[in-house]
Amino acid sequence: MEGFIWIPELRFALALGLGFLVGMERERSRLGKKQHAHLGVRTYSVISLFGFGCAWLHTVGASWAIPAGLVAVAALVIFEYSVKAREGLTGLTSETAGLLTFAIGALTVVVDPWVPITLGVVATILLSEKAEIERFIERLEQRELTAILRFLLVSAIIYPALPNQPFTRFAVNPASVWKIVILVSSVGFAGYLLTKRYGARMGLWLSGVLGGVVSSTAVAVAMGRLAAQSPARSRNALAASLLAGSVMYPRIFVLVVAINPAFARPLAWRMAWLCAVGIVLAITVRPPRDDERNPDVSSLSNPFEIKPAMAFAALFVVLTVITRVVSERFGGAGVAILAAVVGVADVDPFLLSLAGQASPVGAPVVTAMLIAMASNTVAKGAYFAWLGAPARRDAIWRYAVWAMAHVPVIAFSG
Repeated sequence: MEGFIWIPELRFALALGLGFLVGMERERSRLGKKQHAHLGVRTYSVISLFGFGCAWLHTVGASWAIPAGLVAVAALVIFEYSVKAREGLTGLTSETAGLLTFAIGALTVVVDPWVPITLGVVATILLSEKAEIERFIERLEQRELTAILRFLLVSAIIYPALPNQPFTRFAVNPASVWKIVILVSSVGFAGYLLTKRYGARMGLWLSGVLGGVVSSTAVAVAMGRLAAQSPARSRNALAASLLAGSVMYPRIFVLVVAINPAFARPLAWRMAWLCAVGIVLAITVRPPRDDERNPDVSSLSNPFEIKPAMAFAALFVVLTVITRVVSERFGGAGVAILAAVVGVADVDPFLLSLAGQASPVGAPVVTAMLIAMASNTVAKGAYFAWLGAPARRDAIWRYAVWAMAHVPVIAFSG
């Protein structure tokens, strides 16, 4: 809406339209329940216009107008609720919506129009989606609610309290470290919810794709175990492991570019190539036709447990210090060797520590990132082959081809 001139006539129309929108939803809801609507579309429209008028009086010097108008609407709400109570009806949703509608009408005058528009639209969505919201709450497990609360704790309480400045000669910034923890954990939590919701129903392939958002290394281990436990499904498990590894590249690309946008250009085509190779290797796995059962990836856990988040933060700081020390003493060659070593585990902390320190972005840093991902691909192949004996031969040559696909992109990064 930048550059758009909101003249008073348009603000008036906006107040009327938003009040009508909320009132229309409330009246439709009452009609669906075959109840009489005490507060209908006309009432909400008038309440919004009343708020508009009170705010307009406020702008011309009547500072009492908005408080007086709010008191008047509150009295109307109390009267409405008392009438409903005598009829045996309960609930304050419509009355609360009336108070909000007054505020929306007033805000169309005194603030940028995006504020009342957002309030009106979001309020209407919340009012109209009552059944869906209730079903969502019924399906929500206690540990998922706890995870959401922990996410709010680390993002809305801890993060703002951390100092946003570098400390020590290693330039460790507590706020930046915690920002990365929030970013990675948020992506992982989304993958956890999707895997839990759709994994068992849509099969191992979807579990692999979604599980790769959480941890492709964990998926490789889990699928290797599944292949050993159920040889008939070993090839599907291998395909799922390969797909999870394919997801690693766009996931890392998004995280690295979010930390340092300068990596977008050198990494884009390389990540696309490596992801495409993994997808081709996965879809060419020929599973048995009678393999139709859809077990889930049970080893994936909720990524917003406090202890793993703290462990990730500690690991990130340690790798940041080690990377800087190795870089100072041994240059780019030392970082490349370190990259090959850390690839045996999840490489996110190492790659993000490189992204945060690289300024400007140089070929040695890009090379180190690619070496770490190649090492991680070899490690995942070894994990799956060691655990999943029924598909060991197929896993070895496919992961070997995938690891070799890193060679040209590493060569062109130098």
